[in-house]
Amino acid sequence: MDERHIDIVSDSTGETAEKVVRAAMLQFPHSGSQIRLHTRVRTKEAARPILEAAAKEGALVVFTVVSPEIREYIHALSYELKVEALDLIGSLIGKLATYLDRQPINKPSGMLPLTEEYFRRIEAVEFAVKSDDGKEPRNYKKADLVLCGVSRTSKTPLSTLLAQRGLKVANYPIVLGMALPAELDDAPLDRVVALTIELDQLVEIRKARLKQLGMPTDASYGLRDQVKEELEFAQKIFRDHPAWPVIDVTGRAIEETAVIILESLKERDEQAKQARAAIV
Repeated sequence: MDERHIDIVSDSTGETAEKVVRAAMLQFPHSGSQIRLHTRVRTKEAARPILEAAAKEGALVVFTVVSPEIREYIHALSYELKVEALDLIGSLIGKLATYLDRQPINKPSGMLPLTEEYFRRIEAVEFAVKSDDGKEPRNYKKADLVLCGVSRTSKTPLSTLLAQRGLKVANYPIVLGMALPAELDDAPLDRVVALTIELDQLVEIRKARLKQLGMPTDASYGLRDQVKEELEFAQKIFRDHPAWPVIDVTGRAIEETAVIILESLKERDEQAKQARAAIV
């Protein structure tokens, strides 16, 4: 099968379109398709060569462009060149304009003024970097969320992803035989989340990591017995802290795990709210 290409065209960073396309592509794990990202496409002159190349290669074009003029140009040119093109945001903007009875400002997100939410996310990302892998345990009290788990249970990528949503996240690596830091025991119980994973998958992940680092795959870090012992040690810690929800990340994308964590936090907040209402 010939290699297929999907061109993502955006007048900003292309992050939104890329996430949508990659999420959809999970349903086609063996397609072999390549995604190409074209950002800050804000003129006809910038759009035309992308569409011409897509026409020659038979590529699919997915675009998020808010300028009505450029959007219509892409529609017309793709029709002329017989390019399959999908407008991810145009129809939604039109529906919203009708529903809200307002006219869109038609500015790419990269040209919009920075908001309080933006600065909150930046602060959260900085917090996650400073509090990664057990650093700055004093931050556990300040964190919106503390993730705990043995090595390679997605703590760091989860911290980064949740930070991009504005949450201040710290993470702590559970190490065989080492007691938890006092700061973790002092952290709010309703903000600590335990991460676990199935033994065979963790062994596979660790061996892949050792190979990536150029280390022998039979190092203790990737040995089944060693990994099993670490997981059992972590499970004992989790049992000693029954208030911590335990989330199994086996076979899950970090985005799915992040949603489960957020739902868990929301459920806890609702329960706490109901408890306070009952007291009153």
